[in-house]
Amino acid sequence: MPPPLTSNINILLLNPNSSRAMTKTMESAANLIATLLPVISPTHPPTYTAPEPSPASIDNDEHIQASVEAVANDSEFKAEGYDAVLVACFSLHPLVKQLAHSLKPTPVIGIFEASILTSLSLVPLVEQEQQQWGIVTTGAFWEAHLSNGVAAFLGQPLSQSISDHRFAGVYSTGLNAGDFHTISQEQINVRLREATKRLLSSGNVTCVVMGCGGMGGLQDMIRDIIVQEYGRDKAKDVSIVDGVQAGVLQLQQTVLSRRVFGVK
Repeated sequence: MPPPLTSNINILLLNPNSSRAMTKTMESAANLIATLLPVISPTHPPTYTAPEPSPASIDNDEHIQASVEAVANDSEFKAEGYDAVLVACFSLHPLVKQLAHSLKPTPVIGIFEASILTSLSLVPLVEQEQQQWGIVTTGAFWEAHLSNGVAAFLGQPLSQSISDHRFAGVYSTGLNAGDFHTISQEQINVRLREATKRLLSSGNVTCVVMGCGGMGGLQDMIRDIIVQEYGRDKAKDVSIVDGVQAGVLQLQQTVLSRRVFGVK
């Protein structure tokens, strides 16, 4: 018999890079959701930060692979015993599929995939006044990587343009994930403003996804940019998605669905 619906859901927050500062940022985002949803426990979810030689900032394919190897070779890493696992790297990260296979039937999702699912639920498919969602991310590498990832998630060949017109694209700040913890706030503001403005000017954007786990806490800044570009009334209709929070919500839904619809 599955656990009762009221029993707590224990989600492991897995950061595949080696930055504990970034883990802390993502933990804070997860904590906020945990305080709003009493079924998630504990209020401070367990976290894991990959050891070196995983890079402190994952900025390209080589870094992604290095992070996979660092986690795989870490004898201290234990993912068993949790109700779900959240891979907190905004990329097509191989650990999502690898852990989903090795931990089956434990639900595993990445913050990238969770953000897509959340955005599709927030942006209705209405032809008369098509609303859109898009991603603001860090370096230029991610523009093609994440665009291809969205196409793959939607089941479309990479050789074709994405036919779901709700997707407005990926816009980079030119920074890397670690920069959000090391450079001046003024520099962050300028780069983030430029990328967000390009996204907002691309169409009728009503959902902005923060395309990096290290961007947690920047919602207010992005909201201010949206208000300046769209005006206060229209800005009220724009959602800002934090990938970690989206992942926690998606995993909660999955665990509860299995308890309701699974084998009794």
